[in-house]
Parts: sequence; structure tokens; C-alpha cells
Amino acid sequence: MARSSICAVQGLEMVPLLRAEGAFHARVLAARLGSEGVVTQLRGGFDGPYPMGGVEVLVRADDLSLAQELLLADEVESAFSLDPGDGEDLEDEAVAVSGRGPWLLVLGMVVLLVLPLLLALVG
Repeated sequence: MARSSICAVQGLEMVPLLRAEGAFHARVLAARLGSEGVVTQLRGGFDGPYPMGGVEVLVRADDLSLAQELLLADEVESAFSLDPGDGEDLEDEAVAVSGRGPWLLVLGMVVLLVLPLLLALVG
């Protein structure tokens, strides 16, 4: 009797955990859960040329309670973080830092141009 070289794959019963607002958020959640050994699957129109709608994050039925506990622990931890903002503060800081960048570049160029002239006059 010939044996098949193809192993039978167990069917994974995937159940919905939550619906993320976008592909980035869904992938971050999938990575977070995957780091704890939870198998995830993403479902929705997020990988096409026109991503629309939410992305459903699915987990194995056996891992559902573990995934819910991990997400709850992350929410509790973020509630006690020093920066209670929902990301808007980070965007404001990024704009402020990027607004300083060109001025620092101009200042550096002026110093590089003026410093040799001053050294030539003094020396």
C-alpha cells in the first residue's frame, strides 16, 4: 500500500475576535497575538488596490479566551500609561519635530560657511 507524501492538515476552526478599523491596526494586533503563540487570520478588503472597510481578526476557537485576556491586559496597561492620548499628541509632536528640521539644517549650513571665514580672518 502506497503512502501519500501529503500530510492531512487539521481543520482550524477560526472565530472572530474583533473588527479593526484598518489594515495597520489589524496587523499590529495579529503580531501582538502571534508573539504569544495565538494563531490569527485577517479577513476583509485590506490587501487590494482599494482597501475599504474594517478588517476582521480571527483566532482559533481554542485560543479565543487567551486572545481576549491579552487584549484586555493591553487595554488596562495603556490606561495606566503616562500619555493617555489616543495618538493625536504623537502626531502633533511629529509635526513639531519635522518643523524644526529645516531650520536646524539652515543653521548648520550657516555655521559651516561662516566658521571658515572667521578662522581665515583671525589666523
